[in-house]
Amino acid sequence: MVDVADKLAYFQAITGLEDPDLCTEILSAHGWDLEQAISSFTSADNNPSASSTTTTTSAATTAQSNTEGTGLVARGPSPPGLAWKLITLPFSIISGSLGLISGAIGLGMWAASGVLSYSLSMIGLNSSRIGNSSSSAPLVSVSASASEAMGFVDGFERDYGATRPNFVAEGFMDALNRSRHAFKLLFVYLHSPDHPDTPLFCERTLCSELLAAFVNENFVAWGGSIRASEGFKMSNSLKASRFPFCAVVMAATNQRIALLQQVEGPKSPEEMLTILQKVLEESAPVLVAARLDAEERRTNLRLREEQDAAYRAALEADQARERQRKEEQEQLAREAAEAERKQKEEEEARERAARDAAEKEAALARMREEKALSLGAEPEKGPDVTQVLVRFPTGERKERRFQSTATIQSLYDYVDSLGCLEVKSYSLVSNFPRVVYGPEKLSMSLKEAGLHPQASLFVEFNS
Repeated sequence: MVDVADKLAYFQAITGLEDPDLCTEILSAHGWDLEQAISSFTSADNNPSASSTTTTTSAATTAQSNTEGTGLVARGPSPPGLAWKLITLPFSIISGSLGLISGAIGLGMWAASGVLSYSLSMIGLNSSRIGNSSSSAPLVSVSASASEAMGFVDGFERDYGATRPNFVAEGFMDALNRSRHAFKLLFVYLHSPDHPDTPLFCERTLCSELLAAFVNENFVAWGGSIRASEGFKMSNSLKASRFPFCAVVMAATNQRIALLQQVEGPKSPEEMLTILQKVLEESAPVLVAARLDAEERRTNLRLREEQDAAYRAALEADQARERQRKEEQEQLAREAAEAERKQKEEEEARERAARDAAEKEAALARMREEKALSLGAEPEKGPDVTQVLVRFPTGERKERRFQSTATIQSLYDYVDSLGCLEVKSYSLVSNFPRVVYGPEKLSMSLKEAGLHPQASLFVEFNS
């Protein structure tokens, strides 16, 4: 709820008010504090006995009008089919199709936290017991949503017997997570105690032995009364316009919920079975893909663990080799002490080689000095001065200014004077365009060679 639009949409979804101007007035009057605005709105009616009826009627009216506005929730019985919708807060539906009807009903922070447990403290909805109404209660937290679910399960079993879908006694988001981990779809039933079709639908359809067994075998089932906080919010988010109301959802990516099918109005056990079987068949590829993806993650985790174990074993082997290497070095040191006599005999040969190398180095130094002297002083920058950058194979760079009339030979003399190369046979080459300034071009001036006013050359060893 980081901006005004999200707060307005959230307030409309919770209260069922459709007039944006009215909602804006209420929020403005409370300084755009959602907690205060919702508490004020839900506690405005001081008649507890009428609160349940008003809330239920408002939710049904809102869902009906929103349904007419979006055109995605069919009125009356709909034929079996897999309709995809994504649920996020604010509660809106966006349609599209790729062989399946797509959309989005938002759950926002409610979907992210599991049960709309944002920092609001009071919204004044009715209690979770089926058939009972009470004064306003605090906004459900995770534990409160589980309490509501247990109350619903107890009340449903008390009213309709033990032959029923095995509704989980936990909040909606916990049930959704359970279905995701079990690679099953989530069957949702929203219970409207005051609707005339509810008792017959529960007794003959939901509690039919055949349907209950099918749901328990293939789905995770969750139910909630629209008199309870979480059931009321689910009726808003799913845009329930007729009761009895059932839906099939599954967890999607980015903390969203995919709405696969919704069933509104009374249905026979056979009709419900046909619809659920079709949804199950059409969703099978998605569930299989999810299962395979989870197995792949487990395989990757196991592979990483095996790799870690292999790394530790390799590390231990390296440490053992290091210890062995040190032992060998100590042994070599002892052998070197014993071979001191031989080393003394070889010392003269090394001294002779050192003298030869020193003489050679001295000759090279004289040559470099002579070539450096032949270059003269580095000229100051000017229109007739060429800036030359030389790159060596080691990555080292040297830069110097030359008169534009200086020859290519002077560049070679400059490179030789630096003493950066240990080889004598090399060429100076330019990249773009590639030009090799070989022996045939040594007498050309820098200007004639096209290297003025600046050039970048690199040293290339001759094979």
